[in-house]
Amino acid sequence: MLPFLNQLAASQRVLLLALALVPLLVIAVATVPAYLVLPFLPDGVDRAARLLATQTAWLRTALAGTRA
Repeated sequence: MLPFLNQLAASQRVLLLALALVPLLVIAVATVPAYLVLPFLPDGVDRAARLLATQTAWLRTALAGTRA
């Protein structure tokens, strides 16, 4: 493969990762208050665990396309 194409593919993966992380960081910052409050509410620990599992699944899906 041409060296230029290797560099282009690597740059594309970096750009895709950067674009995928922006919404994830926004969501993570927005859910910090929920993580601070939910453990003190009835059934809050379970809801916080589901929220974290959802965010983890989204992150794995977003990063799956960036693997070389």
